[in-house]
Amino acid sequence: MATEVSGVRSAGPVSRSDPAYQAFLLLRTVFTVAPVLFGLDKFANLLVDWPRYLAPWIDGIVPGTAQQAMYGVGVVEIVAGVAVAVAPRFGGLLVAAWLAGIIVDLLTIPAFYDVALRDFGLLVAAVALARLAAKYAPARGRAA
Repeated sequence: MATEVSGVRSAGPVSRSDPAYQAFLLLRTVFTVAPVLFGLDKFANLLVDWPRYLAPWIDGIVPGTAQQAMYGVGVVEIVAGVAVAVAPRFGGLLVAAWLAGIIVDLLTIPAFYDVALRDFGLLVAAVALARLAAKYAPARGRAA
């Protein structure tokens, strides 16, 4: 029997005190809000000068300036955050794949190995979100 807690449909009974469910909600919230905020900042550069995080070889491949590439990155990040909010199982994997691309970019810029390592931790957390979503937010039509 499916139950619903805070708008999340689950395949079985869910308790708000369940640590795994709390972890799911925390990860879902963070991976919804953070990509949207960081995506919006790609248009304003308030937090950091984002184009400096674009590897020169990528800047040479994409058309336009590095800042224009960051506009595209911002759009993708906003879409990823919305995907996590709407479909966390898919959205978590989308964010993980996006972070894998960012890691490849950062590993080719020697000054940003520490940021790449941090993003690897985020990638693992995004995969954990997708796995938890399999239980706490199953795909529509799959829950009994």
